Amino acid sequence: MAGVPEKARFFLEQAVPQLREFEAKGIFTTDEIRSLVRKRTDFEHLVLSPGSKPTDWLNYAAWEKSLESLRAKRCRRLQVRTSSKHTGQGRVFGILERAVNKHPGSIELWKEYLAYARDVKATKRYRKIMSRALRMHPAKPELWVMAGRRSANNGDMQAARAFFMRGARFCTRDATVWLGYARCEMEWLGRMDAKKGKKGGAEKALREQAEHSDDEIQLGEADSEDDEVDENGRLILPDPGNAPEKKVFDEDTAKKLEGNPALDGAIPLAIFDISKKQPFFNATVAEQFFDVFADFKAVSAQARLVQHVLDIMTEHYPNDPATCFCQIRQPLINVDINTPSYPKALREALAQLKSSLSTTTNKIQLAEKVRLWIEPILASEDLDPGIRIVLEHTIRTLPKP
Repeated sequence: MAGVPEKARFFLEQAVPQLREFEAKGIFTTDEIRSLVRKRTDFEHLVLSPGSKPTDWLNYAAWEKSLESLRAKRCRRLQVRTSSKHTGQGRVFGILERAVNKHPGSIELWKEYLAYARDVKATKRYRKIMSRALRMHPAKPELWVMAGRRSANNGDMQAARAFFMRGARFCTRDATVWLGYARCEMEWLGRMDAKKGKKGGAEKALREQAEHSDDEIQLGEADSEDDEVDENGRLILPDPGNAPEKKVFDEDTAKKLEGNPALDGAIPLAIFDISKKQPFFNATVAEQFFDVFADFKAVSAQARLVQHVLDIMTEHYPNDPATCFCQIRQPLINVDINTPSYPKALREALAQLKSSLSTTTNKIQLAEKVRLWIEPILASEDLDPGIRIVLEHTIRTLPKP
């Protein structure tokens, strides 16, 4: 079996054509190339040694990315148009591929691999990496959230929902996947509401919701990088006549879809209702759902969702500091500090604060939450002087540990 020096030499020799190109085109000087070779040699011996760590691979990949960035800058400055970026990107991909093969249990390496594939827009490779990462770490909620949000950002909500639902079955220890799913659905509702406000946007939004089944991204073995070829090895071009036809909606179907509950917040509502049956659900998780729903001002169903969460918290955790804190903040949701309605809403919130401090099970915890909430408001330069005085007085009178 080859030792570390032989393995290092093997990988270093693969970079010789690129180094010769650097020298021939004057991108790097001879002394700089010698320095690059020494640096690569040190990294190769480090990562190939038996005691290598994931951070060593991350440092190696970061150095290669900085080298590729420097090459691109010098090519622009020297007007070298024939130097390709694919060689440098291929080396980074090769390093990260070797890294996840040697340390498959490192989530940081998988995240870096995915981030680089996303940054260089290697879509097919990204799908394959994500598929492997999920098979290797099915109980890591952050990977499922990344996969779901990636599909949602690409307009494939059906695939995004499939990722989140599968992740919810695997990740049962905390609410990370559930909260990510709820946030993703709220973002989708925001986009649908924005389309409804445009001419013909409502019908378009409804059609997109019903046609998403044609756009699902499969992360299975079908994602082969090899194109279809015939028996002679020639590329087979797709036949336009065999392409599936788009579904056509008549007026009656469109009217039926107008009552689609998914466009009225039914999905995030169902996510919350199902999550409250899970073993991890408590007042803190409910507060996190409250924060997620409260962030989306443009969603028409926001008020109903926030009120539903607050009703459940009041029913199951009536005097918990998380419940009291959500009740205090509710009047100020979607109210800007520079609007005339803010003083009235603040008055209601402060009245609720006074009432909650006398009933909550933990005054110190509630006071800390309120303090952390008020301090960013006081940091605003446009805050009315009268409101500033009231908030500063409120902080001074809060219970102290």
